[in-house]
This record gives sequence, structure tokens and C-alpha cells, in this order.
Amino acid sequence: MPSSRSMLKLLLHLWSFFSPRRRVQFFLLLTLMLLVSISEILSIGIIIPFLGVLTSPERIFELSFAKHFIQFFELSEPSQLLLPITVIFCILALTAGLMRLMLLWVNTRLSFSTGADLGVQIYQRTLYQSYEVHCSRNSSEIINVISGKTNEVINLINMVLTVISSAIILIAILCAILFVNPLMAFLAFGSFGFIYFVIIRSTRKKLLLNSKLVAQQSTYVIKSLQEGLGGIRDVLLNANQTSYCELFRSADQSMRRAQASNTFIAASPRYLMEALGMVLIAVLAYTLTKQTDGISKAIPVLGALAISAQRLLPVLQQAYSSWSWIQASRSSLQDTLELLDQSLPNYAKHLAIQPIVFNQSIKLDQVGFHYKPNSSFILNQISLNISKGSRVGFIGSTGSGKSTLLDIIMGLLQPTSGSLKIDNQLITPENNRSWQMHIAHVPQSIFLADSSIEENIAFGVPKSEIDHHRVIQAARQAQIDESIQRWPEKYQTFVGERGIRLSGGQRQRIGIARALYKQADVIIFDEATSALDSETEQAVMHAIESLSKELTLLIIAHRLSTLKNCTQVVELAGGKIKKNGSYKDFVNQLI
Repeated sequence: MPSSRSMLKLLLHLWSFFSPRRRVQFFLLLTLMLLVSISEILSIGIIIPFLGVLTSPERIFELSFAKHFIQFFELSEPSQLLLPITVIFCILALTAGLMRLMLLWVNTRLSFSTGADLGVQIYQRTLYQSYEVHCSRNSSEIINVISGKTNEVINLINMVLTVISSAIILIAILCAILFVNPLMAFLAFGSFGFIYFVIIRSTRKKLLLNSKLVAQQSTYVIKSLQEGLGGIRDVLLNANQTSYCELFRSADQSMRRAQASNTFIAASPRYLMEALGMVLIAVLAYTLTKQTDGISKAIPVLGALAISAQRLLPVLQQAYSSWSWIQASRSSLQDTLELLDQSLPNYAKHLAIQPIVFNQSIKLDQVGFHYKPNSSFILNQISLNISKGSRVGFIGSTGSGKSTLLDIIMGLLQPTSGSLKIDNQLITPENNRSWQMHIAHVPQSIFLADSSIEENIAFGVPKSEIDHHRVIQAARQAQIDESIQRWPEKYQTFVGERGIRLSGGQRQRIGIARALYKQADVIIFDEATSALDSETEQAVMHAIESLSKELTLLIIAHRLSTLKNCTQVVELAGGKIKKNGSYKDFVNQLI
């Protein structure tokens, strides 16, 4: 079966991402499974002597293998066998039940712990991917894998463990039934096994189809939620609620139908098997009662087989149900493995990274850039020298390449051709992180987490490690400290989701304070004031202009007047430098 081999390869691939500690735990779990199977054999094996003592203790008392037991307990009458056999039966039954309960707990705990490990790995590997990779992705897919599909993989791990434990227990039960009645053992396993094989063959394709549908539609569900809630202002203004609800309904209903189909396929064979088990026991009972001493012989055998069937059928159903869910989770597993296969950069393994030396200049030499090999160049033959401590402004029409150029300077994108040098040191993927330690970025739209002002200024720093005095100093430099001090909670004021409780100017100043808290010596303002009104823009620009002269500031602006205090202005057009000069040169050209 090609699909089974393919699934085996996927599971082996998943195994490669397990930590050494988890692998040891899985092998210990296998040992526990073997112990549970032994307890099953003992609990079933004690049924025959137990029922034999109840029906005809004299026969048991005369058996050769019972003599050691009789001598040990110093028994003289057949009726005295009842109490010790009953106690042993109860102990073994309770032990088997407790061990199966322990196995279930360990299975579940280990599955979810492993799933947590995988979720962290996916998130870590995703965050470390290059900016270019993130630009080419839809965040809905990533969120869906981490929050949803990883849960399916957790369930899949649990199901794989269940299949393994069920297989071991089934072998143990088969051994016990072989001891009771070999013919019945082969008949039961043969008939049950054949029926499950037919069901597996007939439902496999449907399960795989449903697996792809669930994986696909779950992404659309996340996407519709993100778009509807993310653009709630426009949704309310344009009354688009119905269309977004319809998009959500379409994706969600398709996903739920596929999940319902998988649930039915996984659970339905149970009822057929239970009926078949009852028929087999009835046939055996009829056959045994026709033999000599039929009733006395039949009761122990029937009791043993009845309890064996009571154990056998749920384990068979559990194994099949687990197999069904494994098949149903196949597409989610493939999506999860794709993200686990993401490589980590070398610097991810080194916590202590030293910034490279930056004392003189940033130099771009014949830099060109395009996203795909066959696409046109967004930047072409850009050569530029930026001295440390200078204020450089960038202007140009939309699509001229301003933001892409600054992304290359920030090390977010690697040049397709040409080079970026810092103090004549070439920036490569190997030392790129050391250069980024010098840089802070203030975009047009500041991302603010739904947390306190202090946590947003020290963005990404654990709360316990935030330097409060440094936060205040950065806020003062960004000229927002006075406003914060007037709020009742001051620096502990919560900003609301995406900073909804703050004005545009306040958000931009917090963005500046965040850049200053990092103590970067290169700050890039990517149209940081373009969405503000003239008065607020002047106030924010005043805050920018008052920053230390030792800082290198790179500013993208739509209006030339915004750059009046820049030492150098660069105009881009069509991915090339159209003009490079002082602010006065540009003004004189307009006169």
C-alpha cells in the first residue's frame, strides 16, 4: 500500500525532530506497553481456573499444575480454592485496569508534551526566516499550522502510540485465547481482521480526501477571521458583515463536514464488530454444549472468551479508529513538517553576538535587487555613501524603490547584485545580524501590543528585564514623557489592541521611543509621518530633529518639506538614483 509507506516516511521524518529526551521517553513507554500486555495475559488466563472453581472445584483440585498452589496455601478441601482464586482474580483484574489507565495517562502526557516541543520549534524556525520569505507568505497559513494543525499532529502522535499499544495488547489477548481455544482464536482474529481490512481498503481514499479538505479549509477559516476582525473599521463602515460571514460559513462548513465524515468512518465499525462477537460466542456456546460434560466445560471457556472479546473488540476498534485519524491528519502532518524543515540561521545558535564596528560610513556599491530570477529589477545600480551621524532623506514616487533600498540597508533583504559595506566591511548573511544590532526602525504604522506603554517601548524585552529608567529616558527623547505622566497609570497604561486608545502622533512617538530604547545608532523612519496631519507631523519631526547628532537618521518622506533639516536628500525613480544633493539643491531646482 503506497500511502502506508508514504505515511511511514512522514512519521520517521517527524521522529527526527524529537529531542533525545523525548526519544528515551518513547522507548520507556514501549516498555510500559509490554508490561500492560503481560497484565492482560494474566488477567485473562486466571479466568478459566476462577470459573472452574465456581462450577467444578473438584476437577481443578485434581489438576497437576494446581498442586503447588494448593501446597502453598495449605488447602485440604476443593471448596477452599474459591477465596484465594477470587482474591488473585480481583488483584490481577485491578492491576490490568490500573496499568491500562497508567498507559493512557503516559500516552496522553507524552503526546501533548511532544506537540508543545514541535509548536515551539515551528514558531522559532518561522521567526528566524528571512524578511523575503515572510513577504512571500500568508500569515494565516502560519497561524493555522501553529495553533490548529499542530494540535492535529499531537492527536496523531497519540493515535500512533495507541496503534502500537493496541497491537501489543492484541497479540497478548491472542496468546491468551490460543491457550483457551486455538480454533476460536483463529476464527475470531481471522473474521475480525478480514472485516477491518475491507473497511480500511474502502475508506482510505475518503479519509485522505477529507484530510486535504480539512487542512485547506482551516486555513481559509483563519484567513476570514483575520481579515474581518483586522479591518473591522471598514467592515462596519461598509456594512460588509454579511459577505465576511458568508466566507467564514463556506470554509467552516466544508471543514466541519469533512471532520464529521472522518469521525463517522472511525467510529462506525464498532457496532458491526460487537454484533459479530456476540454471534461467534453464541455459536461456540452451542458447539460446546453438544460435547460430553458440555455445560461444566463450556462455562469456564465461554467466560474466558466472553471477557477476552470484551477486551478484544474495544482494542481492535481503538486500533482501527487510531489508524483512521492518522490518515485523516496526513495533510496537516505534511504542512507541519514543511515548517519544521525550515533551516535556522547560524546566529540562532549563538546568543551573544557582537555588533560590527561602525565609525565611518554605510556604502552601497552598484546594488541591484529583484525578488524572483525572472522578474524585473526593483533597484538597479544604486551607489550611495552615507556618513555616520548624517541625516539622509529619501523621496520618490510610489514604486520607485525607497522602502526596498532601506530594507537592504537594514539587512532585511540581500542585494541580488552589488554590495553593502559598513566601514568597508562587506555585509554577508554570516555577519548580517551583527550589523542589524546597530539599527532601529520606525515604520508608518507602528505595531503596538495590547500591553502597557512601558512594555511597548521596551518591545520584545521580558517584563522582568525591562530597564524602567531607560524607558523614561527614551520617552523623554521622543518627547512623549509629559503626555504619559499625565495618564493615571502612567507607564503602566494599557494601549489597547494595536494601540487603539492612542492618537496617531502618540503612536509614532512611542515608535521613536522604542527605537531609542534599543540604543541603536542608525534609526530608519519609513514614511513615519506620512499618515499624520501637518501639525502632528511637525511635532513628531521636531522630536526626530532633536535627537542626538551622533545618530545616523535615514528618513523616507512624501513631502520634500519634511526633509528640510536633512544633510543629504536622495531622489529615486524607476529603481535608480535620479538626484542626490542637499535640501537647498532640491528647493533651488523647484524655484
